[in-house]
Amino acid sequence: MQNPLPSVAVHAARRARLAALLGNGVAIVPTAPERIRNRDAHYPYRYDSYFYYLTGFREPEAVLVLLGGDAPQSVLFCRGKNAEREIWDGYRYGPEAACAAFGVDAAYAIEELDARMPDFLADRPAVHVHLGADDAWDTRVLGWINAVRGRARSGVSAPQEIRDVRAPLDEMRLVKDEHELALMRRAGEISGAAHRRAMQAARPGATEYEIEAVLQHEFRRCGAQAPAYTPIVAGGANACVLHYVDNSAPLADGDLLLIDAGCELDGYASDITRTFPVNGRFSGPQRAVYELVLAAQAAAIAAVRPGALWNEPHDAAVKVLAQGFLDLGLLRGTLDAVLEQETYRQFYMHRTGHWLGLDVHDAGDYKAGGAWRELRPGMVLTVEPGCYIRPAPGVPEAYANIGVRIEDDVLVTAQGHDILSAGAPKGVAEIEALMRPARG
Repeated sequence: MQNPLPSVAVHAARRARLAALLGNGVAIVPTAPERIRNRDAHYPYRYDSYFYYLTGFREPEAVLVLLGGDAPQSVLFCRGKNAEREIWDGYRYGPEAACAAFGVDAAYAIEELDARMPDFLADRPAVHVHLGADDAWDTRVLGWINAVRGRARSGVSAPQEIRDVRAPLDEMRLVKDEHELALMRRAGEISGAAHRRAMQAARPGATEYEIEAVLQHEFRRCGAQAPAYTPIVAGGANACVLHYVDNSAPLADGDLLLIDAGCELDGYASDITRTFPVNGRFSGPQRAVYELVLAAQAAAIAAVRPGALWNEPHDAAVKVLAQGFLDLGLLRGTLDAVLEQETYRQFYMHRTGHWLGLDVHDAGDYKAGGAWRELRPGMVLTVEPGCYIRPAPGVPEAYANIGVRIEDDVLVTAQGHDILSAGAPKGVAEIEALMRPARG
């Protein structure tokens, strides 16, 4: 049985806020479908983030219909009670219990959706849906609208506009409420503890998948439901592959291990990257590159504050990295030239962060009106500079195949910022001290 979260009022307030933005329109927000992995085995189910944001309901085969206007109403369609299926698949709320548990105004069996939707759309000027998210779903919505048009002679009008419901929801989701922040703090704590355990478990001769198993074990042991994304556990040269997820290679003495992994707790993601030596001690070149990335991250985090523009943390990190690449002999020329010509992209080719929340790459635009978005208290973003040195002409051999990324989850506060993932060590001395006892 799904335990109702102590947040019924939170979800109801979100629905009321969205309903006020709809005018006299209607929003239709379905949850995600179940997915077949192979034959009759399913992938682990994960609800749609927009649907969950508005309802807190985790069962598949569900749709929220939200009616705006003078008398706003929220209607949930969900699976009916079925004693036989509950023997096989577990508890189902059913419409009656779901209505009471999740605070919606009405609930019906999902099988009634097609029959009832034309009535909900009648005399409504606009319908707000997930435009383009699913062709079959778009066709279904058009079928409901056409059914309303078929009643024209009786004086009923159909919606004249179809709008994307994600536009207002993205703006709402950008600024987290206290309920969300409490979950994200806890997710950061769990993931930080998992990274600590991974550092203690790593050793030459272990495999990347063994360390991945340590992470997964800590996530579940602490109550997180799943990884927020496929973990990256990349030893040696594998760390120079940005989205490496094979996680199958042995760990070699003298190599670094880059781990990009975070848990999902009650729908909310954490996203942490740490890089550390497999044998517990940084070599000279490894330390030089690592401390450069750490300095770049510190400069970027310092730029996270209310009123700053989204791009400022990235620009701060790039400036530090570019100068560091010159100092290490990886690039030549002047800092201005490296920045203007973007030659730093040979070793740092991605952005410094992204929004974080119900999705790892969370909802929300990065520009508004053509300008970089201004940071506001309650926004949560990652800060993740890196350096990836593939062998190439002109690259000193001592630095070849060193890959370093350091990533934290950062909350914008009224005073500046707060690091939600601070429990994962990242100072050189701190990492080496943590790893030393496990190696005798």
